[in-house]
Amino acid sequence: MNKIFSLLLFFLLLYPCSFAQMNDFIVDLTLKDKNLEKPFVNLNYDYENSGYVPIKLKPIDEIKSEKDIFEGQIIKFIAPEGVSFGTQIIVRKNQIITAKVETIIPNGMNGIPASIILGDFQTEDSKQKLGNTIEIFGLDLSLLVFPIKWALTPLPPTGSLTNFIKGGHVKIKKNKELTLIHRIK
Repeated sequence: MNKIFSLLLFFLLLYPCSFAQMNDFIVDLTLKDKNLEKPFVNLNYDYENSGYVPIKLKPIDEIKSEKDIFEGQIIKFIAPEGVSFGTQIIVRKNQIITAKVETIIPNGMNGIPASIILGDFQTEDSKQKLGNTIEIFGLDLSLLVFPIKWALTPLPPTGSLTNFIKGGHVKIKKNKELTLIHRIK
């Protein structure tokens, strides 16, 4: 009873103080009687042309993070459709594009999925650099595991048993379409 009374007294005393500070804060936010300058505009930037083009890719072989894949490995993709920007042809239809496996992150405990980061995309024949990187994730079970973990926590050893549930591996089938964003220079 004494704790409830002291907590109630605390909040009753805190309320007027917080309102007074908030009122001063709101007065400071108004723009009345303030001198405003025009913001800087970069006139050298072309605002009409964003210069980004999506390139669709399909892997030639199936990719799995649990099998014989390693960092630095070259993976081949095929472009199912041609991509052009204005009069410039970026990728022809059915052109082979290679990518390097930059990072492999294995699946972890508590349902954390594995992921593969692919980068250094380039056309196989002309060695034209394309895009930046693509990160592909496996099945994420963490949104299922964490509620179960916290529901079981009151029973001492059972909550930590969910630590042994691992996330999914990365699996990219041949017909799976990935999108690479290429910046036009």
